[in-house]
Amino acid sequence: MRVEDLMTSKVFTVEPHDMIDRVFFLLHYEKVRHLPVLEKGKVVGIVSDRDLYKALGPKSNPSSIETVEGTTALHVIPQKVQHIMRRGVLTVNPDTFASEAATLMAENKVGALPVVDKNGKLAGIVSATDILRVFAKIEKASEQREQRIAAGVSHT
Repeated sequence: MRVEDLMTSKVFTVEPHDMIDRVFFLLHYEKVRHLPVLEKGKVVGIVSDRDLYKALGPKSNPSSIETVEGTTALHVIPQKVQHIMRRGVLTVNPDTFASEAATLMAENKVGALPVVDKNGKLAGIVSATDILRVFAKIEKASEQREQRIAAGVSHT
């Protein structure tokens, strides 16, 4: 199985000079967890929901949480994507084997890989969830096969 068989082709992206409120909007409203960062059409980084939460968290801005008269407010310092994105992002090609992409994600502890074509243009994104979904389907079929064999039922 190749990455192109399980990747998501409709990819939301951001640019290095976008503000992180755009990241928040896309992650929250579009229900995605990873956003490739494009500059002049090329992948230059990636931002995950964890990167955003780390940037917004109280540890990064000790005065970000203020309580006044029993009301808590979160003050977000305006930041650009370039300050929170991960650079040197790992990518794969559409024809990369899914097992290779899974190994790359596991070894590097990343949750998604942008998929780029031979010209370096973004073609999609493959996530750990995409790979787990396929694994679960394959494993379920294998388990059902084992159950049929154990029950003495021939395959039809």
